[in-house]
Formats: sequence, C-alpha cells, structure tokens
Amino acid sequence: MTASQGLVVRRRNPGASANVAASSSSSSPSSSTGNAARKPPHPSRRTTGFSHCRATVKGDPVSSPSLKRSQFLKNGKVYEPGAIPVPGFSKETGEQQSMVEYILRETERLHGSIRRYTSPDEHAFYPRDLPPLVLPPIEYPSLLHPYAETININDKVMAMYFADLLPRICDDGDDGNYGSSALCDINLLQALSKRVHYGKYVAESKFRDKPELYEPLITAKDEAGIMDLLTVESVERKVVRRVKNKACVFGQDILDVMGTISLTKEALEKSKSKVEPERVAKLYNEWIMPLNKQVQLDYLLHRLD
Repeated sequence: MTASQGLVVRRRNPGASANVAASSSSSSPSSSTGNAARKPPHPSRRTTGFSHCRATVKGDPVSSPSLKRSQFLKNGKVYEPGAIPVPGFSKETGEQQSMVEYILRETERLHGSIRRYTSPDEHAFYPRDLPPLVLPPIEYPSLLHPYAETININDKVMAMYFADLLPRICDDGDDGNYGSSALCDINLLQALSKRVHYGKYVAESKFRDKPELYEPLITAKDEAGIMDLLTVESVERKVVRRVKNKACVFGQDILDVMGTISLTKEALEKSKSKVEPERVAKLYNEWIMPLNKQVQLDYLLHRLD
C-alpha cells in the first residue's frame, strides 16, 4: 500500500484551523457554499503555534501509539490489497484497497469534512480525496511563510512506517485483531506525520533566531550549509534520550512500572518492556528526526521567496 497517489497538496486558507476540538466555537455548521461568515475563535482558544510546537515535540506524541500497536501481532492481511474484503477500490486501477488504506481514507474524509485538514499542523495522506467542508473555516494566525502549505512528505512517512517502524515494534504472526491493529496503525501514522511536519515551525523559529546566518545560505541555495546550521546535536541527543527513557517506563505493564518507577535508568532498561527502548530511540535517531530535518530544509530553502 502506498500514499503516492494522494500527495498533491490541497491548498488551504493559511489563516484557517482544523483543530477538531475548536470546531465547537462555530455556532452553526455551514455547507461548502460559504454563505456563513467566517468568525475567528476567541483568542484564548487559539493555538499559539510555536509554543504548541515545543509542547508537542517535548511531549513525544509517537511513543504511546507505538506501544499500543505493539500489543498486537503484525497481522499482515491488514496491509494486503484484497486480503480482507472492504468496500474501497483504487480509482486508477480498480484494485481493492487494503483494509488499513480503506480505513485511513474514510477516516480522513470524515475528519476532513469538519475542517481538521485546514489546520497548518495537519496533513492528510490522501488530500485529493478530502470532501467539501460542512463547517466554515476558522481564522488562524499566520505564523509561517506561504510555502509551508505545499510541504507534505506523508508518502515518505508512510514508507518509513511500513518498511522500518512496524517490523520493529510488532512480532510476526496473525492474532485476528485486524480492526484494532488498523486503528492503531492510523493513530500512529497521524502522530508520525504531525511530529515530522512540525519541522516547519522548528525551521521558522530557527530562522527568526538567526536570520543573519540563514539568509546568505538560503540566497546561495546552500543545502549542506543550511543543514549544518539547523543541526544541533546536543538537542537531538536530548530528544533521543527523553524518548528512550519514556519508553523504558511506559513500555511496561502497569504493575511492572509501579515496582520500578523509582529505579535508575539502567535498572529500567533491564526491566521487561513491550518495545525495547533502544529500538524506539534508534527509530527517532535514524528516521523520524531526519524526516523532520528534511521538512526544515525544504521550508528554509524557500523562506525568502
């Protein structure tokens, strides 16, 4: 299963937000005709952007969904087109979709109709299939360069997930929990996408901190120079260490955690864990952070456009 067919980015209002929770701020739904006037949400309900980015990155939205998916075996039938009969077919080939592709597409259609993917920090895997909005867009503060709207590397996120992450967190086999496995896959894919694409905000923050250093490199299109400048190895090591420590604690059964919560890091690593903490740390170091930095580089190369 691939997402390559759905990666033409749907242009969105740069001042719009798709935070599903914020949808309640609109007093009444509207069709896609746009008859209802746009009304900005109360300032107290707006996401501040950079502070939200820092909280999300620090909070590590990936570890918990990874641990939940590890409860089940790999269940390969979920990813084989036609292996499980679902009412979804490719528009190009007519081939029956895999179960996880079908559920992901339908989930995005539902969430897309209530403006999830009009938010700058949300990215659909199949943006071409998003339906018209049933709610009017919410005004959202513009924090990024307009080029940010065109950045969507969910094809690489999905390829990384199925080729590298899934085999490392799940044991081979079939336990019949197809629906639960697919839902965990979707939650994890969405978390990975958000974590990777927060590179836009990280890049903007770095640019604002040191514009005098970035501008000459951007003008010269010096990709190696930009990548070297945006790479802060001490911060990356802290991120990997924090993720590893979190996996040590939350990757265990609750009774194990209660008995080892006060132990040293070395003792925690020796305790029984559903997913080896070293694996989670390695995935961050080798895949998630490099994809995030790829987003940063792409954004910065066009920051002065």
